[in-house]
Amino acid sequence: MLLEAKNISVSYGAVKAIEDVSFNVGSGEIVAMIGPNGAGKSTALKAVFGFVETQKGDITLNGESIIGLRPDQRVSKGVSLAPEGRHLFPSMTVIENLEMGAILNKGNKIKEEIETIMDMFPSLKDKRKQKAGVLSTGEQQLLAMGRALMQKPRLLLADEPSLGLSPSYVDTIFEKLIEINKSGTSVLLVEQNARMALEIAHRGYVFKIGEIFMEGTGENLLSNEDVKKAYLGV
Repeated sequence: MLLEAKNISVSYGAVKAIEDVSFNVGSGEIVAMIGPNGAGKSTALKAVFGFVETQKGDITLNGESIIGLRPDQRVSKGVSLAPEGRHLFPSMTVIENLEMGAILNKGNKIKEEIETIMDMFPSLKDKRKQKAGVLSTGEQQLLAMGRALMQKPRLLLADEPSLGLSPSYVDTIFEKLIEINKSGTSVLLVEQNARMALEIAHRGYVFKIGEIFMEGTGENLLSNEDVKKAYLGV
């Protein structure tokens, strides 16, 4: 397994966000986390990236514990995050935002990586000198994903990438996640659009408040009657 989270617990003050949660991501996989708002999906993702402290359990990357490492140290180990809400630098250009994603890079390969990202997201090519704040929400999401890919991560954490986007851009985002995965990057995806997430995922985890109560292949979860009723509108 590329990533393993074993019995992790996270609390915000006296409030337990997740308790004894375990999940994993294999090399080359897309793994989806679905469930209601407040169930702990994004907290689990933030625990992997180091944005929140785990009070219990362990998280390993390629068998090495990353507990206690800062987010930048986890980036250097091969984990990148495309955060919910995108969190771009709105007064900076597309190119400058991408350069910020490569802040840990050494040498002169940043320009090469930028061109690779431009080839993956061609709609950004003609807007490379525009400020991020004037892009459409869909273009901003593509830029956030591109910025996360500048370090050539082994694992991309994608937190609600389709949130607030038009239907056409939702389709584009999921197509790009498949493309990113096929290029060799594993993906751990938190997503409210459960149907589309499970359609592209190799495996999935279903959260209820603070815990995982179901897991399986994307195909099996799509056909599960409980999942259909609760999350797919069937």
